[in-house]
Formats: sequence, structure tokens, C-alpha cells
Amino acid sequence: MEITIGVQNLPREIVLESDQTADQVAAAVAAALSGGASLELRDTRGRRVIVPTAVLGYVEIGSEAKARVGFGSI
Repeated sequence: MEITIGVQNLPREIVLESDQTADQVAAAVAAALSGGASLELRDTRGRRVIVPTAVLGYVEIGSEAKARVGFGSI
């Protein structure tokens, strides 16, 4: 799933692909905002992305559904 993180005073967003579920990402964001010093997520390649909660603007969590490809009737 694609996760987009907006950081204050930066013109670009942080975009990463993660194997975590939407609920796991939402729980990590909630835990970071309720007293954690930073938000830490892992992408599909195992890299860690750490953003201090003081500069966190927003977190957009993409849908878990995969896009359908091809022709077919619904």
C-alpha cells in the first residue's frame, strides 16, 4: 500500500510503499501522535522512515485493494 507523509515547511511529500495494513499504519500514527517522539514506518524494501512528530503535517494511507487490470464484465 502507498503511504504519503506531509512534513511541515517542506515542499515535497515522503511517499513509500509498505507491506503493513492500513490498520497497522493508523495505529503507528496514533501512537506517535499520542506521546511518541517520532513516527517510524518500514517500506517494502525494509528501509525505515522516521519522521519527528513535531513536524508531521499529515499521513495519507492508500487503499489496500489492488487495481484490476484487463477486460472483464462486472
